[in-house]
Amino acid sequence: MGRTDPEGHGPVRYGPPLPGQGLPVLPSLAAALCATAERADDEAPVGGTPALLDAAAGYLARRRLPAGPVRPVAAPGAPALLVALTAALGGDVLVPRPCAAWWTPLARALGRSVFHVPIPAEGGGVPDPYALLETVRRVRAEGGDPRILVLSAADDPTGTVAPPDLVHETVEAAAAEDLHLISDETWRDTLHRPEETVQFSPAEMLPDRVTVLTDLAGPFLPPGWPAAVAHFPGTPDGAGLRARVLDVLTALGARVADPVAAAAARALDEPADVTARRTAAVRLHARVAAAAHATVIRAGALARPPAAGRHLYADLEPLRPGLAAHGVGDAQELEEFLSARLGLPVPGGHRFGDDLDALRVRLSTGPLLGPGPEERLRCLDAPDPAESPHVREALIHLGTVLAELRRDARPGRPPPPGSED
Repeated sequence: MGRTDPEGHGPVRYGPPLPGQGLPVLPSLAAALCATAERADDEAPVGGTPALLDAAAGYLARRRLPAGPVRPVAAPGAPALLVALTAALGGDVLVPRPCAAWWTPLARALGRSVFHVPIPAEGGGVPDPYALLETVRRVRAEGGDPRILVLSAADDPTGTVAPPDLVHETVEAAAAEDLHLISDETWRDTLHRPEETVQFSPAEMLPDRVTVLTDLAGPFLPPGWPAAVAHFPGTPDGAGLRARVLDVLTALGARVADPVAAAAARALDEPADVTARRTAAVRLHARVAAAAHATVIRAGALARPPAAGRHLYADLEPLRPGLAAHGVGDAQELEEFLSARLGLPVPGGHRFGDDLDALRVRLSTGPLLGPGPEERLRCLDAPDPAESPHVREALIHLGTVLAELRRDARPGRPPPPGSED
């Protein structure tokens, strides 16, 4: 991510991307993209090609989100859709703390106020319902105009999945305060234990007030092929919101390029090879995330067990004395320290709206798989990916770095340079 300007401890341009799969592109998706690239002469339509929208409607219906009378909309990535939705809905925005790194900057770029709501102990992505009610009423009492709640039952950055009762209570609280919910469901198809984890979309509970976003970089496509879809309420208000979103996307020139649209349509149709790759990739990242979590816990740090995605969220507060010995006292300094020590990007919690003083980071599993495509594909087929040579070496290195911090916290060590000043 590079060295940031000290003022503000990290401007948006250094924000972390979505955790990538770290795997070569599936050949059939590459073939779909290349075949369309050879004959892509006309400008792509705003909102997505008919083939992409048909595939999106089928994908959403298989996840208990039938499109009904209101067609989905596609855009070059979920950020473009969130910008369009925020502009179309108006008002201030509420998000959980922490939340995906790209949610807050987009609302602020539109001049909207953003208010963070604490998450409960069970996991991230969905704010505590009582804290949500308190925040909404406080903001209104101070003259604000909260209209939007962005949430994610399967969460980036914490890697957790919110329990259905929490989602239900939060959705009810949002409805009571007349908020429109935007549900980011990018990670819903990456559950580590799908047979054990119950996941509900807010749109199943409150279909008339929820718009669902899915960035295909979560389950299907590489981040360099930006494509995302939005599912709207099947009501006249939902149809009006879709029309306003299309107006904003048109003004932005936000079109999914035809070659990417072809690859996205194939992915959303979920043929056997796409489903098999997704299943294998989820299994791979789940095993590596579990091993990384165990490494973090053994070192004396804290982290909720990851349940979705390709990441976990570690709290190094118990290692603060050892970090202080290296001049690390906040999330920005922790980001720079661990990124240098581990040789991979380790974004601090402040990127996700967390407190700057909190020593939290997001660890992604993709960079642990090895340096090249061959090593990473071998991990995909390995009986135990965590025992693959490159993964095992990366996990040992992570454990060593964290264990050194615990040793550095022992009494009697000399103070860090400059601490006498």
